Amino acid sequence: MLIRKITGAVAACTAVAALALTGAGSASAAPASVAGGRAVAPTGTPPTTSGPASGSASAALAAGCWYSGSHWWCNNVSGAPVYASGTATVVGYMYSNPSWFVCRSDNGGYVGGPHPYRWEWTQADNGAWGWMKDTAIYSETDPLPVC
Repeated sequence: MLIRKITGAVAACTAVAALALTGAGSASAAPASVAGGRAVAPTGTPPTTSGPASGSASAALAAGCWYSGSHWWCNNVSGAPVYASGTATVVGYMYSNPSWFVCRSDNGGYVGGPHPYRWEWTQADNGAWGWMKDTAIYSETDPLPVC
């Protein structure tokens, strides 16, 4: 099993946290488009989070993804692609399992499954930041914070 190094991740997370989501604060129910029959990742770069809300028993007890060591961990498909924001362009792959994720968005292109428009923000094994389709994750992703 590959284990991703997180050396320098603090600097990367700080840089990500400095960026705001495109249209942050607006409630858009419209899902992202589909390009050439392929689902398109959500737009924008979500901020990092500090973990589960304090006193949140549901996050601590929920089956599926779990919070440990300043990241949300989920079991995922090895080799799953990670996509650039707002595109169908693959920026890297996730060979590690379990892998860590920052947050989730239900405003991406259609991917099917129990959460048909859900994507998770993560860092691919090559260090590139992007979105992974929810259907590439075995664990229930409801515990992840919303981006």
